[in-house]
Amino acid sequence: MSDDAAPARLLAQMSLRSDEEIVRLRQTVRDQAIALGFSLIEQTKFVTAASEIARNTLQYGGGGEVRLEALSSGVRVGLKLTFVDHGPGIADVERALQDGFTSGNGLGLGLGGSRRLCDAFTIDSTPGMGTTVTITKWKVR
Repeated sequence: MSDDAAPARLLAQMSLRSDEEIVRLRQTVRDQAIALGFSLIEQTKFVTAASEIARNTLQYGGGGEVRLEALSSGVRVGLKLTFVDHGPGIADVERALQDGFTSGNGLGLGLGGSRRLCDAFTIDSTPGMGTTVTITKWKVR
């Protein structure tokens, strides 16, 4: 079942306009992952992915917002994060997802690495309009 078909419950909506807000997001994601019964490895992977996308939202998108939702689908529970910014957007999303691509001074592992740490990853970006990234991690109950 895809994320879209799973019933979602809003857990939090947070601003991403400073490093302090990214730290707060990391803790909130960890707390919610613990509450859903994710293992330490699953928590770490998802917090890492969330942190990377949040950092991109702030650094490249000029800040934005994130929605945290709990999902339930049969024997699975999940955590879904949707990051939205209204920055310059990404001209070539496929290229941006490739390892080694960087538009800054990083190692170029951000988007592609984040995608590998999640069970579901979508990105929608329009140059001049902004970017929306949705990541999901599932756990069997």
